[in-house]
Amino acid sequence: MNSAVFPRSASPIFREAMARHGARWTALAALLFAILLVGVVEGQIARGDRGITPINSSGDYLASGIRIDVTGDNADDAREKGWREAQRKGWAQLYRRVHGSDGPALSDSVLDGIVTAIVTEHEQIGPRRYVATLGVQFDRVRAGQILGVSGRTLRSPPLLVIPVYSIDGIPQVFEQRSEWQRAWAEYNTGQSAIDYVRTAGTGADTLLLNAGQTGRRGRVWWRVILDQYGAADVLMPVARIEYAYPGGPITGRFSARFGPDNKLISSFTMTGPSPAALPDMMEKAVARMDAIYTDALTAGILKTDAYLVLEKPVEVEDLPEEVNGDGDELPVETDASVPVAPANGVQSFTVQYSSPDVESVTATERAVAGVAGVQSASTTSLALGGTSVMRVTFRGDINALRAALAARGFTVQEGGGQLRISR
Repeated sequence: MNSAVFPRSASPIFREAMARHGARWTALAALLFAILLVGVVEGQIARGDRGITPINSSGDYLASGIRIDVTGDNADDAREKGWREAQRKGWAQLYRRVHGSDGPALSDSVLDGIVTAIVTEHEQIGPRRYVATLGVQFDRVRAGQILGVSGRTLRSPPLLVIPVYSIDGIPQVFEQRSEWQRAWAEYNTGQSAIDYVRTAGTGADTLLLNAGQTGRRGRVWWRVILDQYGAADVLMPVARIEYAYPGGPITGRFSARFGPDNKLISSFTMTGPSPAALPDMMEKAVARMDAIYTDALTAGILKTDAYLVLEKPVEVEDLPEEVNGDGDELPVETDASVPVAPANGVQSFTVQYSSPDVESVTATERAVAGVAGVQSASTTSLALGGTSVMRVTFRGDINALRAALAARGFTVQEGGGQLRISR
């Protein structure tokens, strides 16, 4: 239906022509609007100056802020010496943090076995000099065993983080880079009890994870988004910054929120003398947020909404009898000292071995894992300078495992359903 209006004085032929061309102009305007809309959306997604990639969020221990200033024969030699020194200083820093005192120094070869990464915070490389501020990541299992840190820790399900930043009353998430986004991206979450799922803020993140989404309550759309990022629920840390006057004191009002209902867990306020203090304020606020969420997890507040669970786990008793009797069985947690016999002849055995140092542990694990029929080999009890215990999953019985280890060059002794190996 054409709603165009023409003067009464216009002839019928003129009005018909204008109506025909008016419809074409309407279609052309709609096409141009669609092209403009697509361009805006594409620009919103493709714009590449807003994303900040999160740092490693594994469970490794991190020693940071290590200052290095060394010289060498050339630039590469100086850098290698700098990294070696960073490993030694990082281990000393980690040990003091755990035990409150200086511990035994480890050799470079041992440190190479427990260091997983060198984080470059700042570096300057000269022809024969290397000046840098570095961080060192240590493998949580191996370093923890040497530090004497063991046992299970409480860990949350994967929780998606949507950092909402509000300035001048306008909330945003990834529309523009902010110090709040940067603080969350650069925070080391590996040692937290919360399993944070952080995004870089690029691509479709700006459309899916925005301030408007935090106000929606519909579980269906939340389930789609959480499934997209592999999360079970959502955290919404909110930062609202207020300026007293340009260049003057700043006030940050922070609130820790959780779930599709945007439930408030706790809030706090921080102040700074000037806008230059904003990055430091954000860094401290994220650490405080993490403490709030960790306390909430311990108190049982961070409970995943039942409507956000996409699939209900299948229990063993719910399976048909023919499924329970044939084929692979569901994995169950067992005692490492008791051999069990899952499907297809796969069993778990306890193997003892001498472990004078960390290198011997690594070498023995690799050697046993390379034995034919062994599916996995991992140390369950480490005793440096003594006898460690390894759990070996093997396809066959204990006699077959003993023969396979002997063929690998081990001297094998059996007793009490366990094996002891040596070279």
